[in-house]
Amino acid sequence: MELTLSDSMRQRVDQLEQAMSHTPPVDCPVRHYFAPGLYAREMSLSKGTVIVGAVHTTENLIIVSIGMLQIVTSDGTKVVNAGDTLTCKPGMKNAVVALEDSRWTNFFPNADNETDTDKLAERFTTSLACELLGGAGSQQLLNKQKRLKELS
Repeated sequence: MELTLSDSMRQRVDQLEQAMSHTPPVDCPVRHYFAPGLYAREMSLSKGTVIVGAVHTTENLIIVSIGMLQIVTSDGTKVVNAGDTLTCKPGMKNAVVALEDSRWTNFFPNADNETDTDKLAERFTTSLACELLGGAGSQQLLNKQKRLKELS
């Protein structure tokens, strides 16, 4: 079976995520914004931070407002800078390396003006809200708690 670039890159992102599940969780503050019919999820990343995002279920826009990021997508690897706008397609799962302190915002349609961010995370990704970065069920956090338990 021949792998396409898309398959190969997705496998690499999945492998990176698995390897990262054994590293300490990182602090990437997330802020939420609402306007009629629109929801924005903003994440700040410190220089050197590596994250793997959730699988998106809907097409959305991404704007990099501060810094420089290297992004690995199913289309390959590219560097984006403050001021760049990208389209995230359904099924995409990105890996991101912050080359500088950066800010990344996803913009989603929100026709019913939902403001419960847990519901919105589960609407726009294949993850439960608690599994996302900083959530109580994130694999990095669970592995850290397990290691601490084993040491005590």
